[in-house]
Amino acid sequence: MSNNNWVTKHITRLVLLMMIGVGMDANAGLFGIGGASWKEEALQPDGQKIMVERNVVRKGNHEIGQRPPIGNQSLTFSIPNTGERVTWEDSYSEDVGGGNFNPMLLGVQKNTAYVLASPAGCLSYNKWGRPNPPYVIFKYEAKQWQRIQLQELPAEFKSPNLVISSPDDAAEEATHGILMADKISELNTGFQQPVYMSILREPLAASGQGSCPELVYYKGAWIGPGDSIGKRMMDRIKK
Repeated sequence: MSNNNWVTKHITRLVLLMMIGVGMDANAGLFGIGGASWKEEALQPDGQKIMVERNVVRKGNHEIGQRPPIGNQSLTFSIPNTGERVTWEDSYSEDVGGGNFNPMLLGVQKNTAYVLASPAGCLSYNKWGRPNPPYVIFKYEAKQWQRIQLQELPAEFKSPNLVISSPDDAAEEATHGILMADKISELNTGFQQPVYMSILREPLAASGQGSCPELVYYKGAWIGPGDSIGKRMMDRIKK
């Protein structure tokens, strides 16, 4: 292969990765916004149910004929015993072309709140360090959310208690604007992947999301971790 052909091939690959990074292809680029709000009963290990207000706004680049991805979303709830109102938010991120997470669990133990989420796609999975199992966990303490390790999540939390997939679609089945705990369990039963059926505590034998290539975000593009040519190209583009 000639040097020119090799460079052309590499440029093509880099451009494709940049396009993936913003969630678009040759037929994409439409921008759209839509929103939905509803409530979900988050069943706790002790049988208590916490009412969670969910808000989702679809925002970002998307292919023709498809909806925008979830861009901004929030969970708002009250901590039992104290009554403190708390909001967890996931905002649109340019590097992944949408929101970062699929919330799976909202739990409260001893007046401390936890949110467990799975990365929303391969780019988010790489952005958040390729966790295995593929979970990102947050703890609310001293009036702020901080990321914690899986082993810090109380062992009592064993099952998802929020709608995982396309929650704004599921909201259409809400009764008087509320998705009951048993309905949430029913909606989540369609998953075949173990990571969504329960909260796994041990690393998977294969990578947490084995189909996701390892990528790093460099000056506006997702490239392979050892891609020196890609880095040089981005250095030139960003001069």
